[in-house]
Amino acid sequence: MFVERTLKKLVSGVILDLDGTLLNTDGVVSEILKAFIVKYGKQWDGREAPKIVGKTPTEAAAAVVEDYGLPLSTDEFLSQFYPMLSDQWRNIKALPGANRLINHLSGHGVPMALVSNSSRSNIETKIFHHQGWKESFSAIVGGDEVKAGKPSPEIFLEAAERLNMDPSSFLIIEDSIPGVTAGKAAGMAVVAVPSLAKQSHSYTSADEVITSLLDLQLEKWGLPAFQDRIEGTLSLEPWYIGGPVIKGFGRGSKVLGIPTANLSPEGYSALLSEHPTGVYFGWAGLSARGVYKMVMSIGWNPYFNNTEKAIEPWLLHGFNEDFYGEELHLVVAGYIRPEVNFSSLEALIAKIHEDMKIAERALELPQYLKYRDDPYLKISLHQDN
Repeated sequence: MFVERTLKKLVSGVILDLDGTLLNTDGVVSEILKAFIVKYGKQWDGREAPKIVGKTPTEAAAAVVEDYGLPLSTDEFLSQFYPMLSDQWRNIKALPGANRLINHLSGHGVPMALVSNSSRSNIETKIFHHQGWKESFSAIVGGDEVKAGKPSPEIFLEAAERLNMDPSSFLIIEDSIPGVTAGKAAGMAVVAVPSLAKQSHSYTSADEVITSLLDLQLEKWGLPAFQDRIEGTLSLEPWYIGGPVIKGFGRGSKVLGIPTANLSPEGYSALLSEHPTGVYFGWAGLSARGVYKMVMSIGWNPYFNNTEKAIEPWLLHGFNEDFYGEELHLVVAGYIRPEVNFSSLEALIAKIHEDMKIAERALELPQYLKYRDDPYLKISLHQDN
């Protein structure tokens, strides 16, 4: 059987990290840090992200204060910064696939624990507005409930003890290197979902590294498999993005033979931080032309090694001329696959054509076809303001 060939280990329980794994905390923290340190004449550029992801609040604060040379003590930083952050906890969005995972495991009666280096009260506040989350976990363990946070294994061992289960029977899902280190030290299987861009190579101690929760294959761990993919696609809560078509990297038509209608990522940093890299599809509206099927990639395009996260839609229609500057609106309705690297240009082109065929077929299905009539596709951006 297919499952038997891919089975990595049999587990019976799951322990989930919170920040960066289930919630887009990193995006909110980055936005507030930008506003905070500009008061001291500094500019947050994200270079300290690896030093704060997965750390305790005190460790993260100390790293920012030291690396940016802020004229504050760590305690002073926390006393000023955390009230700003706390005001935003209720606005932190669930990462794609988080609700799907929690509902699936809960529905199948799989024992679950939630752990975080954040304090227990902080955890409770963050998950309060996410319906059904608190009730789904048989145990919740905060960093203030153990002597040492991650990378110490104590927090995971405490969760196992509260569930009265052997540590080796758990699968941990984590986004940070300290979390992966802690999980392996606890004798547990760990799937890493790195929250740091282009850092998958740093997670070598994890049992598996995936791009996002959308790519999690629970059957590899002897857990009930998701059954919601349809003809190679996963239906999403639709999301919207639009802007004038810009000149891209000059490789769509020339190198790949596939003309892309690129959008500028400017103004969409928050949206891009919410959605993992990968191949998506949906509908595209050109203000002066009409509505078309589209498939698109979001990410770094490893084959070409982009330096910034790019949005590259391909409109599945033969146009006779360029349409730079025209308003393009996208309704993203489904997900196909994660972003991967390719050994050759030919392999990349073949995969793009396969993605296009999948999108072409899927967009005829009722759950995707209905978005063709979304009003967003027919409104010029100038009318939105």
